[in-house]
Amino acid sequence: MSASQSSSALAERLLDERDLGEGYVRQPQRPERHHDVSVIGCPALEELGVEAVVGGSLDFSHKAKASFTYVGDGGSQVSEELYSDTETRLSKGVARIFEAMTSCPTYQVLGGSTSVTVTAQKALAARFGDEQWSQLLTFSSGGRSSIVKQTAVRTGAVVVVVSGSPGLVDAHLAKAVDKVRRIR
Repeated sequence: MSASQSSSALAERLLDERDLGEGYVRQPQRPERHHDVSVIGCPALEELGVEAVVGGSLDFSHKAKASFTYVGDGGSQVSEELYSDTETRLSKGVARIFEAMTSCPTYQVLGGSTSVTVTAQKALAARFGDEQWSQLLTFSSGGRSSIVKQTAVRTGAVVVVVSGSPGLVDAHLAKAVDKVRRIR
């Protein structure tokens, strides 16, 4: 069993532009506001709460987050979140969220006057740690759609979550997990 890591220790292990390579620009972290957001059509997600559904921070003791835009591919994005807590709490918490998000193949997210249809499906995750979860989410609104891959890997008392364009998630997940393993 490994020890929980502080938020400052996690922040030191986030991917940065040097890890990602040329063409990545770090995005400033914005305060997250999800007060007027609701989920319709998926009881498991409605029960879980809006924060987990719309990318708010997960409820673990320690966390750190970074987001990047890859300017070489029309502005594709990738973000990384690190969480630390007890191994059991991390395992149960992440499993619960991923199971809820894929329990309903399609649901609606309402934010103000905007309605987004979300289609969720489980995806295969490479075996990089003690546990792993992955999903593909398709967001459709106003005749446009985008696909986001979200993969979480638990390694000891840390969970690495990489989200964004599927190709960028696949390209950087191993680096993110490897960088976290250095804090053990």
